[in-house]
This record gives sequence, C-alpha cells and structure tokens, in this order.
Amino acid sequence: MAGHIQDRWYKTKTGPDGKPRRVKSDRYGTGLRYRARYIGPDGTEKSKSFPDRQKRLAENWLTNVASDMSRGQYIDPRAARVTFKGYAERWLKAHSADLSSQIVTEQRLRLHAFPILGSRPLDSFRPEHLRDLVNSLESNPGVSGAYARNIYGDVRAVLSAAVDDGLLPRNPCSAKSVRPPSVERRRVIPWLPSQVQAVRQALPERYRTMVDTGAGCGLRQGEIVGLAEDAIEFEAGLLRVVRQVKLIRGKAVFAPPKCGKERDVPLPPSVAAALRAHMDSCKPVEVTLPWRKPDGPTVTVRLLFTNTASGVVWRSNFNIQEWKPALAQAGLIPGARDGKYECAREHGMHALRHFYASVLLDAGESVKAVSQYLGHADPALTLRVYAHLMPDSRERTQHALDAVLAR
Repeated sequence: MAGHIQDRWYKTKTGPDGKPRRVKSDRYGTGLRYRARYIGPDGTEKSKSFPDRQKRLAENWLTNVASDMSRGQYIDPRAARVTFKGYAERWLKAHSADLSSQIVTEQRLRLHAFPILGSRPLDSFRPEHLRDLVNSLESNPGVSGAYARNIYGDVRAVLSAAVDDGLLPRNPCSAKSVRPPSVERRRVIPWLPSQVQAVRQALPERYRTMVDTGAGCGLRQGEIVGLAEDAIEFEAGLLRVVRQVKLIRGKAVFAPPKCGKERDVPLPPSVAAALRAHMDSCKPVEVTLPWRKPDGPTVTVRLLFTNTASGVVWRSNFNIQEWKPALAQAGLIPGARDGKYECAREHGMHALRHFYASVLLDAGESVKAVSQYLGHADPALTLRVYAHLMPDSRERTQHALDAVLAR
C-alpha cells in the first residue's frame, strides 16, 4: 500500500515501563480522525482526511492511489482545486512563445474558451466538454472556421500541459469522438498581372514600390514595412529578409520574420530598379524601435518605406487610408459606402504573396524553392495552399513515357 494512515486522535508515548503506548491527543474527538498520506510522483507529500470509523475507506483510497500510479493514470489531487482558467493563466505566463503570440493566445482563450470552460476543475474534464466547445464555436457566426480551430488548438495545448504536470490522466481532445472545428478550404485565386499593376498605380507614389516588393519578392506586409537599406544587395541580386514590424499593445517593434525564419530571396532586376528609383525619390529614413517587445533593447535601421511623417507605416492606417481606396479604384472591391469600405480580407497585401507564388509555380519552380522564398515552415504548407496552381503534369508524363516506351 502506498503511504500510511495517521490516527490524529491518538499519539504514541513511552510509558513508565519504557514501552510505547497509545494516549489521546489534544485533537481527540474533534475534526477528521484519519489522514491518509503518501508521496506523489513529484516527490511531495499528498494527503486526504477521513472521519471517525472510516479507516477502511482511507485504506481503500490509498490502495486506489497506488493502483493508479502503477497504471500511469495517477491524477494529482490539486486538479480538483485548479480550474481551467486558473491553470491556463499560469500556463500563459510561462509560455515560451514571443510576446505578440502570447497576447493573441490570451485574447482567444479569454473571449471564447473561458466563458465555456473557465470555471471547470481540471480533474472533471471529459470529451463531452470539448464537444460542447466545438459546437459552440461552430455555431457562432462571428467566429470563422480557421479562427475556431486556433481557439481549439489553444485549449488543446493547455490541456496537454496539464497532462504533463500530472493534473490530468489524458488529454480529452485525443478522444475519437472529439474533432476539431471544421474549416472550409478556399482555393487561392491569384491576381492577374493587370490587377497588380492597377492597384500599384492607384496608390500614392511613395507606396507603389511596396507592391513591387510584395509581388516580386513575396514578402509579407510586416516584412515590407520593416525592409531596411542594409537588406538590399543590388550587386548580388539578393534581398535579405531579416526583420519585420509588429504592433504589440499598440506599440511598433522590430521582430524576426514569422517563425524566426530569416531568408534570402532573389531580387529580380525590375524590382531592383524600382527600389533604386524609390530610394532616390524617398530617401531611407533612420528609425529606432524596440526589439521584439515594447521594453526590449532598441534597434536603429534605415527603413525604405515610411509614412508622410517619416515614421513607421502603421498597418491599420495604411490598409484603411491607402490600400482599400486603391483596391476600389482598381475594381477589386466596391467603392466606399458612408465613408467605409467592405471587408477585403482576400485582397489584403497577402494577395501579392499569392501572386508571387503563382508566377513561380507556373514557371516550373520547385515547391521546395517557393517554400523557402516565402518563408513557410515547411514545403508541405506551400503544397497545401498552392497545389492547385501548379501546371498540369499529364502532358509531361505522357511525353516522358512515350520517349522511353517508343524505343
């Protein structure tokens, strides 16, 4: 049996004859009499108290604890006192992700997971509670499928950490009856070259080369905004993607590219010429921002793209004041109604990356190379997003086989 039973109503004393004997303690007759004690897997003592005349119940409890330990199904008694919200908040503080990711994760949990699961003790989680969460997310018209899956992923990560900490025997998200929220996969429809040029021409002159950089080098919006003079190697024909501009709690910071993947991208001569012309008309501006977080060490670089006040191009302001009017003028979205434009998510600056990828794949570039230039986590992601844009290989297959079999 794991541990032992302590009788708190009696204690052992040495009698006049030198032999031990049981005598009543100061607690005799008050409170719970028996305390079952054992050492948990983490090396700390655990205990549970039982009333008078229930020593057998205390012994059975210790036996069950020992059995759970041997089967790997032991649950720390603290789980009965820790709620999902309480544990998730501690998990967030120790999360190793960058600050901006922590903020986004905290927001998703606070707005969508805590109202449903927050007050539930960890040891009470069952697969049905995760099914309820998924149903709630899928029935919420304000939550897209992709966003719902991110929320579900956050909850799963918290519960996985609880399993590692011995507060859950297994993650209920792993049950066969629990499925992640469904996501409607929309095929990427890349812009035509004429559409790229129409949007470019509709932008103010100081921002036009941002389109050249996105469509010709595949940079993300934050990477374009964070592009500095030291990242361009005109002689080598390379553009080095080493930083981006992010907004954290309303403050702009420099940060590594997404996933921390610095990369070198081929610099087409046409884009190089556009950058040279831009640098002549709009001189690079020295900008100092903190690195990675608002209170981080400062970094100073000469940015290629700045706003009319020679400061950082704020994404929200740029998208509303410059990008959407250009989309409307190019005929990609309707004109403003009551001074507001409709949502244009599929026509954000990310559309320039889709255009870049479609041109490379159509030219026969390998998926691995396209993935590297885009800064994707792995080629599988590139293939999932852009497989339908790859040229049909049937004709090449027929010619290749005919060339061999005909002989």
